[in-house]
Amino acid sequence: GLFVTDYFTRTPRKLSPFRSFASIELFHFHIPEDTVIAVWNLITFKEQGGTFGDQCPDRSITVYFRSGAPSVINPLHTHFPRDTAVPGSFALTLTWTLPNRTTGVFNVTSPLPGDWFLAAHLPKDEGKISVKGLYEECQYLFQPQLIVQRLVNIAVLYPGHVTEQSMAPHNRSCLYKVFVPSYTSRVLVEVLRCRGAEGCPLWLRVRAKAPPLHNSTTLDCREHTPCQLAQDLPFWQHWYYVLVEKHPGVPGTISFQVTVQLTDCSRPSLARPPFLPSSASMNMPHSFGSVGGLALGDSPPPTSPNDTKHPVPIPVNLHTEERCWPVRPTLRNELDTFSVHFYIFFGPNVSVPPDRPAVFVINLLPVLDSGGVLNLELRLNVSSLCGENVTVFGCLNHGVPLTSGDNTSVTCETESLAGFLLSVNATASLSRLRIPYPQTGSWYLSLRSLCATEHGFEPCTNVTAEVYLRAYLSPCINDCGIYGQCKLLRTNNYLYAACECKAGWNGWGCTDNAEAFSYGFQLLSTLLLCLSNVMFVPPVAIAVRSHYLLEAAVYIFTMFFSTFYHACDQPGIVVFCIMEYDVLQFCDFLGSLMSVWVTVIAMARLQPIVKQASVLYLLGAMLLSMALQMDRHGLWNLLGPSLFALGIMAVAWTARTIRRRHCYPPTWKRWAFYLCPGALIAAAAVLLYAFVETEENYFYIHSIWHLLIAGSVGFLLPPRAKPSRRLGPLPRRKGCGYQLCVNEQEELGLVDPAVASINSICTS
Repeated sequence: GLFVTDYFTRTPRKLSPFRSFASIELFHFHIPEDTVIAVWNLITFKEQGGTFGDQCPDRSITVYFRSGAPSVINPLHTHFPRDTAVPGSFALTLTWTLPNRTTGVFNVTSPLPGDWFLAAHLPKDEGKISVKGLYEECQYLFQPQLIVQRLVNIAVLYPGHVTEQSMAPHNRSCLYKVFVPSYTSRVLVEVLRCRGAEGCPLWLRVRAKAPPLHNSTTLDCREHTPCQLAQDLPFWQHWYYVLVEKHPGVPGTISFQVTVQLTDCSRPSLARPPFLPSSASMNMPHSFGSVGGLALGDSPPPTSPNDTKHPVPIPVNLHTEERCWPVRPTLRNELDTFSVHFYIFFGPNVSVPPDRPAVFVINLLPVLDSGGVLNLELRLNVSSLCGENVTVFGCLNHGVPLTSGDNTSVTCETESLAGFLLSVNATASLSRLRIPYPQTGSWYLSLRSLCATEHGFEPCTNVTAEVYLRAYLSPCINDCGIYGQCKLLRTNNYLYAACECKAGWNGWGCTDNAEAFSYGFQLLSTLLLCLSNVMFVPPVAIAVRSHYLLEAAVYIFTMFFSTFYHACDQPGIVVFCIMEYDVLQFCDFLGSLMSVWVTVIAMARLQPIVKQASVLYLLGAMLLSMALQMDRHGLWNLLGPSLFALGIMAVAWTARTIRRRHCYPPTWKRWAFYLCPGALIAAAAVLLYAFVETEENYFYIHSIWHLLIAGSVGFLLPPRAKPSRRLGPLPRRKGCGYQLCVNEQEELGLVDPAVASINSICTS
């Protein structure tokens, strides 16, 4: 056959340590139909400061694969919420083969067509809070690439038609496909008139949605006569692939015939009509392959007028008990993203008769609905049971309803079909089911009522149970509860939702309280972070006493907004917000930086040097507001204005030192008891904030930060300036006179008018 190779790649993304599904990186791929092999090339490399991160530590990278929807992962082994079904997925761990680069390969033979999702993350870290821009962070970048190889022009089998095929000695297999429409209860594939070798040395394999594998449903035609392979309860609206494979070591050419018979369960006594229908009449896709056989590695044979592709009647043993009941549709009502309700016509109360099941279909749209949670709720009306011991069973299956003729069966699984079981009775009248990240397509719910007896469950007589049915799609499970936040995430054009837990809670729905903070602990952490701001009261008192009213106002502003910001920033339930969180955060950051700015400007004592020193206060407020708006967590956006203020102070102190010819401030007591302790306290606060603070110790380390910063302000704020007693200008006499100009008042003493220098002499 003819193979076509397709190549797909994605942009490298930075991986994060795993905390919840909101911290993973999700990649979306689409595998076309008729794909025989898919190869993912997983490239990972390190970066640090824009260069290769050879010095970065090796951290393992876990990658998850799933078809149809994102993987539901649980690397921390937390507990899922009750009534939650967890679908499986593939997992792969990448190890480093080079100092700064590694590559992994993941092969899938005959993958299912449609959407595939890859999720990748780093291991959980210790939760250190790092200051952005303080040092070059190690980045781990992950880039998946997909190479698929697919067959074109696969032969299509039409129900009721015989297709002849000859398999040359150098060919080992022939591949076909047949489309199975809705309301099909059985697919029967048969190999006829096998010639060219003794005993028909062929294997017959059948698989839904993708070409068969070695572990697919297989039949050895040498051991079974006739060579018939049946698939009960096939998936509706999907392709079924038929592989006829020759035994190894068989010489010569083998010729045979292949036919497919579909049983229409809505008409159990009839099979599909044995004539070639149109695509629309069979509900088939219009993109058809070629009619006839195609051997792998061979080109399509030419069609001759004598080729037997005409209808041939085939006797089929139909089971009269194979029936499918009418499927009731649901009305889709979209309220918001991942907020969809499925309403039942003439519902939501459903009557379940004793002699037949009630079947409903829920259609999930491709891509749009797979990023949420499918919720199903059954509530039994006990008063409708008339005192009978009735149990209503519900089977939720994907692709096809499970309506077997065995009424006593209470399972929702077959050899090729897996489903979810729900049950309600007089004792337990409520049952729920949650499926995170469900596969898209048609989900079928079959409800049937059975009566419990001493010998098990038996069909009920003259009892029609009434059930309240509710089906809906939600972004997260129970909106992540009170200890979580449901986040809407996006990767390229794909949307999905995930919970981000807080206050030590974990799990898919933030319901695992193994490491949860108690109420007392939450209250203690909130009080520590809020009440530690009371330490700003002494600096306010010192500033008011020293007539630094502007500085006192800034300290009061900082104390107020820092207190209420931390009261609103708590992860648990001890939260109090007086305004929007973003406003509180901006005011807290602005107040903290303005406190540093006005304190340093006050220490510079610019008023005797610069006439309009108040301009610097306004300039600082504008610069800090701009820096916070650009990046509130950037190091240099916040450190730059502070260094600028320190530079102004250094220039002012240097100018005084040069003019006085001795160090400024001149007294050793000022250095020993105020400046040095204040600088050491401030440096200790910065070191704690930058290198010690983590998520676990945040509440008390940050409280110590408040105490130290406020304490350092009390030490560093300069004392009250002595009042200036300048000499006014002497009254001018008429005629010749003198004008005395006195030098500026020095800070530590007054200038004696007797020794004032005469700067200018003017005559009248």
